Amino acid sequence: QVQLVESGGGLVQPGGSLKLSCAAPGRLFSVKTMGWYRQAPGKQREVVATITSDGDTNYTDSVKGRFTVSRDNAKKTAFLEMKNLEAEDTAAYYCNALVWPSGYNRYIEVWGQGTLVTVST
Repeated sequence: QVQLVESGGGLVQPGGSLKLSCAAPGRLFSVKTMGWYRQAPGKQREVVATITSDGDTNYTDSVKGRFTVSRDNAKKTAFLEMKNLEAEDTAAYYCNALVWPSGYNRYIEVWGQGTLVTVST
């Protein structure tokens, strides 16, 4: 079973920065779109940012200009650099990807276990 591995969450003050990483381990033939989602307490999970294998990016309006999504295709790793963090950014952040694992005959959607980001004084 393929599972993404996230890291980089933590506690940060408002206005601070954090950088999340997401690695897709294991034998994979291909990794298509990778994305970051978040879920705040009592709210539904929402998409934050996505990036295709060609580097095309999309962001939800609330993070535009503050967050930057990037990836290293050779290392099958995605990143989410978050600047000027606000209390409203507090949530569990999940990595998502469309991957083609070795031994499969199609792409499958996989998730990470989540990493907590807390923005507070």
